[in-house]
Amino acid sequence: MLFICYPKCSTCQKAKKWLDEQGLKYTERHIAQDNPSYEELKEWCAQSGLSLKKFFNTSGLLYKEMQLKEKLQFMSEEEQLKLLATNGMLVKRPLVIDGDKVLVGFKEAEWAEKFS
Repeated sequence: MLFICYPKCSTCQKAKKWLDEQGLKYTERHIAQDNPSYEELKEWCAQSGLSLKKFFNTSGLLYKEMQLKEKLQFMSEEEQLKLLATNGMLVKRPLVIDGDKVLVGFKEAEWAEKFS
């Protein structure tokens, strides 16, 4: 299982604590130091069944500075994936990839259901 997080993010800290409490083994990856690639993001988006918009960190400073709320609707999926792959701080976190499971963001009830 791959756990992609930003260590200073309180939501990521809660998610990591939850994984540890469940006794789940994972490999941790720092999203800002090792940004998900275009290929990874494309694959994870397809596996998750979620819209690409769900992969954007809409509450992040960079998202707001770049005014992406207005711009994303005019960008192709290809352009959005390429943009996400440029900076880990644009990507919603934490991300968990476990086989065919892809979880974006931390919602304890959803995680408990997926890992039961």
